[in-house]
Amino acid sequence: MKSKSFEDLITQAEAARLRGVSQVAIADLIRRGRLKPIEIAGRNHLRRSEILSFAEKPAGRPSRKKRKT
Repeated sequence: MKSKSFEDLITQAEAARLRGVSQVAIADLIRRGRLKPIEIAGRNHLRRSEILSFAEKPAGRPSRKKRKT
């Protein structure tokens, strides 16, 4: 990995602060595969650009489409 790409990496705690959520929420997104961590020295780091551009899925079940009659 080039040194320039290390500049974009942040810790899970920093990611949580940027998103305004708890560290547990970030860990849950990693566990579910929504965020892809990079392990350095036994700690998960995330790309700042991925955290800032992350879009949540809508909660709940998708609504039914109305049938035309």
